[in-house]
Amino acid sequence: MAFFRSLSLRQLLTVPYVVLVLLLAIMIGLLSYRAGREAVDSLSGQLLGETVGRISQAVEKHVFGSAAVLEVAFPEGLTAPVRLADEVDALRTRFWQATSVHRELNNYAYYGDEQGHFFGLWRDSAQDAQVRLRTEGSGPRTLYKVHGIRGALVDPVVEDKVFEPRERPWYRASRDSGAEIWTSIYIDFRTQGLVATRARRVPNADGGLGGVVATDVSLQSLSDFVRSLPLSPNGLAFVAEPDGKLIATSRGSYLRQGTSGRSERLDAEQSDDPLLVATHRAVRELIALPGDHGATRTVKISGPDGAAVQVAWARIRDDAGLDWVIAVAVPRSDFLQRITDNVYRTLALAVLAALLAIGIGLASLSVVARDLRQLSVAARRVGEGDFSAPLGIRRGDEIGDLAKSFQAMTQRLTTDRLTGLANREAVLRRLEERMARQRRSADGGMFAVLFLDLDRFKEVNDRFGHDAGDRVLVALGQRLQAQLREGDMVARWAGDEFLVLLDQISTEADARHVVDKLKRSMELPLQTPGLGQDVELSLSVGVAIYPRDGQDVDTLVQRADVAMYRDKPGQGG
Repeated sequence: MAFFRSLSLRQLLTVPYVVLVLLLAIMIGLLSYRAGREAVDSLSGQLLGETVGRISQAVEKHVFGSAAVLEVAFPEGLTAPVRLADEVDALRTRFWQATSVHRELNNYAYYGDEQGHFFGLWRDSAQDAQVRLRTEGSGPRTLYKVHGIRGALVDPVVEDKVFEPRERPWYRASRDSGAEIWTSIYIDFRTQGLVATRARRVPNADGGLGGVVATDVSLQSLSDFVRSLPLSPNGLAFVAEPDGKLIATSRGSYLRQGTSGRSERLDAEQSDDPLLVATHRAVRELIALPGDHGATRTVKISGPDGAAVQVAWARIRDDAGLDWVIAVAVPRSDFLQRITDNVYRTLALAVLAALLAIGIGLASLSVVARDLRQLSVAARRVGEGDFSAPLGIRRGDEIGDLAKSFQAMTQRLTTDRLTGLANREAVLRRLEERMARQRRSADGGMFAVLFLDLDRFKEVNDRFGHDAGDRVLVALGQRLQAQLREGDMVARWAGDEFLVLLDQISTEADARHVVDKLKRSMELPLQTPGLGQDVELSLSVGVAIYPRDGQDVDTLVQRADVAMYRDKPGQGG
């Protein structure tokens, strides 16, 4: 009491409010930190899962296309040549086509048989290649240069050492296996990159082993892709085999110097990176548990320094024996750093506001707290699958950056990347909301779901290529959207399939009218930039009416899908 009696009137009126503002600033800072932490917990798992998904797509691009290479080189059912020397021209044609499928990844395909004959084609460029040939059952190979698929074999060079295909690991492994197999990953000592080989038995006319066809897959571009991922300063990503042998890593090397002076593959447990070791140990224990390892999982682990680390991982397998683990790990502090920095700045501004303008300071802190709470609520709703969460934050600081990143992420999650239309998740959410609104209003109104499929679209891909097919889908999406009302919605379902929501109809005839309108719109050819000609296509459309054809989303979409197949040309429906 004596202290307050010693204060002047101005001080008596100011000090309590300054103290109150500072206390409020501290409380708001703590609440902001908590709200930001909740937002980060919700967003971080999704962002890491998306990164794992990107790596999974890169793995599919790098290794799964090799099956097509083998199929083109030796189609299923084709038997081994009785005499390889008589089939060189046919082998050249097929192997040239095979190495054209994914030339940047699978530029080498080769074949060896039980008589010791060998044929291989190495593509140096789009028009230049090297043919490696051994038409006798013993001795070295002869290497020829060739230009173009029909070019002559020129500049023969006989290798110094004998190449025996039947003793190669890919041949021996396929000899003992009845299906396609992956050989062990090895180091190409010319490039110091990792290489995997996919091989398959080729039967002879009697059904026995006639030979083995194989292709090499360079994993260097996969490593480059993982290393280029935009991770946080302390985050990492890696691809490894279940036993810990590294295939690619975003930092450090997947090789080490062996005792013989030659490069060896690095085991994750032997890495100098403590976070990589800790992440691999955690994932190794998780993959030993039963469950669907094809899906992306997230988990929090304790890092090498005891701090929390957010980890997302997935296990990729195929029928040929490929078994890889993908993992992305980011310390939780990396996600929280900007939130922590923002809280400190907020507290500093609050102190300044208390000295200069208590009212302005309180208003500013209130806005900060409101925005962070709004961001946290929106993030929580997105985590629950609600992508329509509103977010009206317009700021130019770090919170604004976080809000923009959040909005961009939500947009990516609800938008088809190719056509710019809504994606499957977005239209399913819209249908659920529409049904909920219908039940709440109980007005007996109807809406319709149209399931659309583009007829003969495969012919476009086969004739003009997948890039042209993509442009056709973009043009189709724009045309469909132009035919609909403002409240209706068109979404890309999958491939050349689209889903349309007619938000409000009075009778089934209204839906049929829209179907006729959409089909008539296809009477004009699709003008696709870069294709060089217009494309004439048609639509098959199935209609399902709510509530007549279904009381839930799955049933309604399924009924529309069935109706679409009945509408297909030649289906007689």
